[in-house]
Amino acid sequence: MSPKPLTDPTSTTASKMQPKHTTIAVVGLGYVGLPLAVHAVSRGFNVIGFDIDEVKVAQLERREANFLDAGAQKDFREARSLAITSHEGALQGADIFIVCVPTPVNAEHMPDLRPLESAAAVVGRALTEGALVVIESTVNPGVCEEVALPILERESGLRRGEFLFAHCPERINPGDKEWSVRNIPRVVGGYDLASRARALELYRTLIAAEVRAMGSLKETEAVKMVENSFRDINIAFVNELAMAFDRAGIDVVNVIRAAATKPFGFMAHYPGCGVGGHCIPVDPYYLIRFGYKNGFEHRFLKVARHTNNAMPGYTVDLLSDQLRVKKKRLKRARVALLGLAYKRDVSDTRESPALIIRDLLTSRGADVRTYDPYALSHSNAKKLEDALKDTDAAIIATDHRAFCSLTPHDFQKYHVDIVIDGRNCLDKRAFQDAGILYKGIGH
Repeated sequence: MSPKPLTDPTSTTASKMQPKHTTIAVVGLGYVGLPLAVHAVSRGFNVIGFDIDEVKVAQLERREANFLDAGAQKDFREARSLAITSHEGALQGADIFIVCVPTPVNAEHMPDLRPLESAAAVVGRALTEGALVVIESTVNPGVCEEVALPILERESGLRRGEFLFAHCPERINPGDKEWSVRNIPRVVGGYDLASRARALELYRTLIAAEVRAMGSLKETEAVKMVENSFRDINIAFVNELAMAFDRAGIDVVNVIRAAATKPFGFMAHYPGCGVGGHCIPVDPYYLIRFGYKNGFEHRFLKVARHTNNAMPGYTVDLLSDQLRVKKKRLKRARVALLGLAYKRDVSDTRESPALIIRDLLTSRGADVRTYDPYALSHSNAKKLEDALKDTDAAIIATDHRAFCSLTPHDFQKYHVDIVIDGRNCLDKRAFQDAGILYKGIGH
């Protein structure tokens, strides 16, 4: 079955050419790789999904992917022709390999490239002359050429130029109904012009959006670093404002909303109890490390990371202060922690500040009841009422819609009279008028 050309007459970026390759092997079947594999099937490609995690593969073969949002799960269940495997031999014969494995940092905030190195070795053993390899994993400038390419050459016995190699950093926003793998613009760079041309052809067939050609692999790698470091810096700025303005009795949320009425030169970011996920709290460390390697210190990035990493502790301190108003101590206090995922209405807990808040509360002697309807396996309460019953205070750590709709009565009926709104998602005035000690982050 040959891939379907995009036919949207309004699109100026979709390729009208039929690509030469027909079988895609997607290596890494997580939040990035699985939706991409499913979408490639819908575009008419033969697709093999590969992952080394045999337990995950068994679940995916049963069409179970609870880490995806509801819409993506539905698409996955309907993609019956998608082959799922953990056997390397199944990759033989593929003429496109797209690597979508995670690139985390370790406890010392150093880049952990072992998943990428392992994936490159797997691809290299199946690589044939003329095939295309695309790295979608987020990496700092230089990693594609200095880490991935040598492994591919070593394992395949081919030299660069005998196979095609490109980088197209992933862009995905879990839980977003408007922007998905289908329509988010992408950027592509290649080892050489032939590699870039082939990768552009591929993504312009896959994606109904702009696919921008970059001048080099390093430029392309730098794009994702800049995107997420930009957000991290701006979030750190408003978090710092929140802490400063709180001392002066200024509501920073109202200030930001007012500043956002300016139609140019301002982009609203909002404070919170911490930054989570697989990108924003990770990618700046890759850029910091890249700077060190090249004799440059990214002091601005380091300060931003320090500020955002401190927000879970600041949130716990807010709770401690409010407990003292009630003549209570954090030690032995019973606290409901609402939300464990890193963002609204998803189950992903990677790098979630809520987990840090939980651990800080526990280390300071609090009795913590955790509840997240999207992450019940991580919760010790299975219902909201179980979390709130007989507790002294509550912290909103994730702005799930179910939590944002809570009213003062929802807390008062369980005699909870202290609420720390770590996402500024509740009606501040309503809670204060109800006599609840309410404290947001600068709000």
